[in-house]
Amino acid sequence: MEKNKKNKHEIVITIEGEKWQEALKKAYDKNKKDIKVDGFRPGKVPYEMYVKKFGVERLFFDASDIVVQDAYDKALDENKLEPVAKPTVDIKEVDKDKITFAFTIITKPELNIKKYKDLKIKKDKLEVTKEEIDHEIEHLLEHYAELVVKDGKASDGDTVIIDYEGSIDGVPFDGGKAENYSLVIGSGTFIPGFEEQIIGMDKEEEKDIKVTFPEDYHAENLKGKDAIFKVKVHEIKVKKNRDLDEEFFEDLGMEGVNSKETLEDSIKEHLETHKKEDIENKFVDELMDAISKNTDVDIPEEMVEEEVDRLIERAEQNLRYQGITLDLYYQFTKTTEKDLRSQLEKEAFKNVLYRLILEEIKVLEKIEVTDKDIDDELEKMAKTYNAKKEEIEKELGGREMMKYDLEVRKTFDKLTEYNEVK
Repeated sequence: MEKNKKNKHEIVITIEGEKWQEALKKAYDKNKKDIKVDGFRPGKVPYEMYVKKFGVERLFFDASDIVVQDAYDKALDENKLEPVAKPTVDIKEVDKDKITFAFTIITKPELNIKKYKDLKIKKDKLEVTKEEIDHEIEHLLEHYAELVVKDGKASDGDTVIIDYEGSIDGVPFDGGKAENYSLVIGSGTFIPGFEEQIIGMDKEEEKDIKVTFPEDYHAENLKGKDAIFKVKVHEIKVKKNRDLDEEFFEDLGMEGVNSKETLEDSIKEHLETHKKEDIENKFVDELMDAISKNTDVDIPEEMVEEEVDRLIERAEQNLRYQGITLDLYYQFTKTTEKDLRSQLEKEAFKNVLYRLILEEIKVLEKIEVTDKDIDDELEKMAKTYNAKKEEIEKELGGREMMKYDLEVRKTFDKLTEYNEVK
């Protein structure tokens, strides 16, 4: 039985007779090793005696787990449905003779794309200026600058090696003491007012620095409190800029870079690669935005929620690479999972919408990817990355995933052909 409201289908499936009895016995087999009855060794209690002593109801939960997947597959097969989100499952009725499931299945919504050709989207021009190249070189020189000991007083931007100990009303507090600490004046590492008061100090000079902890400081016992830090400067260092010489190029360790000219060429190539990617991404976003404005579709909230789940999973993985858990992230940002889900809803909706649009245009344009296309792509990538084709295929999630990615790529190529202003 199916109740259909647009792309939300409620299907009721009943499992009864021999199939349900078999599931009950499998549930019993799963649990019999833990059943204790006087006169029987563990696991040797007959099924009929178990039912008589404990009741068949104790098997319903595990038995329902055993048959639910088959029931779901049957619901999809009989009703010719292709779900686009996880179904919801509700047990409507269960007794010793049968179980009745109600599945709510979400299928792909209908799209009406009114226009996806001749949208006249212009790509930005790829250009790298001399100023941009010079800026990157300055950044490299600064990054590889050497710290040298400075004579004279500490200035903004200098690095000072200091000892400090903080106290409130003459009592030291936890975390307020360090020796030989390296501090860049102006970095904002310390609370407001601390670094500024080091400016003008000499080597080996000692000084009491008075500060007030901010009201939003992370440690509750320090919020808004006045403190005094006893500070001693051991050393003052200043950055010494590097020259574009042989030693600098050796430190860079960039292949083929051994002069200003080759460095400029390398930086230009690097900037062009990134700018090209940015230009392509901007073009694609503007193109898909234009198509979406010419598309009528009612996207189920379940599809958006699943995409939010995927985005959170990706964010959690990225945080893990930095050694941070999702719970720590919530603590640092003073947010909750509900806040994060709310922040990601717009991106998730756009992702789902764009995916549906591309899949629809792929059908409209009769775009196909053959086994040869996949093999050719594997061959090309194997040569590029000097790896085996089997390894590449596994890394990319298998042939079906590769097929989908190539279909999307071909669809974008066709959309570019239709819409790019030359």
